[in-house]
Amino acid sequence: MERYPLLVDTDIHPVPSSQRIGEFLPEPWRTRFLSGSVGPGGQGYWNPNGVMRSDAVLEDGTRIETLPEALSRHFFDPYGIDYGILNTASMQISLSPEPDFSAAVVSAVNSVYLEDWLPADPRFRLSALIALADPDLAVKEIHRVGEHPGVVQILMPSATPLPLGNRFFHRIYAAAAEHGLPVAIHPGAEGVGMSGAPTVAGYPSSYLEWHTALAANYVGQLVSLVTEGVFVKFPTLKFVLIEGGVCWLPSILWRLDKNWKALRSTTPWLDRLPSEIIQEHVLLTTQPIEEPADPKHFAAIMEMFDAEKMLMFSSDYPHWDGDPPDFTARFFPKPMRPAVMGRNAQRLYRLPEVERVIES
Repeated sequence: MERYPLLVDTDIHPVPSSQRIGEFLPEPWRTRFLSGSVGPGGQGYWNPNGVMRSDAVLEDGTRIETLPEALSRHFFDPYGIDYGILNTASMQISLSPEPDFSAAVVSAVNSVYLEDWLPADPRFRLSALIALADPDLAVKEIHRVGEHPGVVQILMPSATPLPLGNRFFHRIYAAAAEHGLPVAIHPGAEGVGMSGAPTVAGYPSSYLEWHTALAANYVGQLVSLVTEGVFVKFPTLKFVLIEGGVCWLPSILWRLDKNWKALRSTTPWLDRLPSEIIQEHVLLTTQPIEEPADPKHFAAIMEMFDAEKMLMFSSDYPHWDGDPPDFTARFFPKPMRPAVMGRNAQRLYRLPEVERVIES
């Protein structure tokens, strides 16, 4: 297996114990949560492969993503991962319309990771989850965990009740920027709770239809962030688009730049090309990497934007369609691999250098 100067996986999905989450909840939320009333449910679409890999289990049947020691030994060690960003597997609670309950649960979830997971392996880093029903409570949670050395990012669902550039979210961005934390969005809760329809076209009929159309949701969120002036208002803020694909990006940069030139008076706060703003403030994770029949087509798209600075490797482990490091790396030319496979994430999350002996 090819070795890199640094290997950082920016999207790993552990599953904390519900019983343990309950231990961090005050009443009356604890009794409710432990009785099984945990907030909004799933989308209801059927994936014939299952959402989680069927082989991510120990000999006794315990799932690897439920134990920090198992995740280290059976995923980090075999692939030589230097750092991994833990993005909790279930984000539906973030879209609950019940502000106090959802804020309490995400706070309890974050506490489980801070108390049980981060101390278990120095390679673990955490994306702290927030709930969206009350931005003031989200801000409170960011300030609670924002200075913890293991917290490197604020995590939100990519499904939202309003476009992400809306001023409803600006208090959240201000708090993240205050702590020097990027904000990331992740799919999986489209159509749940306070979210709108699962796709921009409405309600799809299958997992295939929803999963494929996710990229269109990301286009809408990215355009909103830029045109609403989020990055002008918060000039140090970085945004990470997780699991939304990458090959759609060049065409939306071209379209946005062209339209801005003709319509800039509608967004007078934008003082330069939107593409320049995006390439300065936004990063994308690689999984699920697009796989055209002709690899040259993928290579050509990578030359159409600053891919070497904007992309970060992600496996999505242990989800059904995950991409291991060696699979992802082969899509990129060798000179680009150190940045994509680790250096970009190291710079964004301010990860310490790791001494590594590279085999010749």
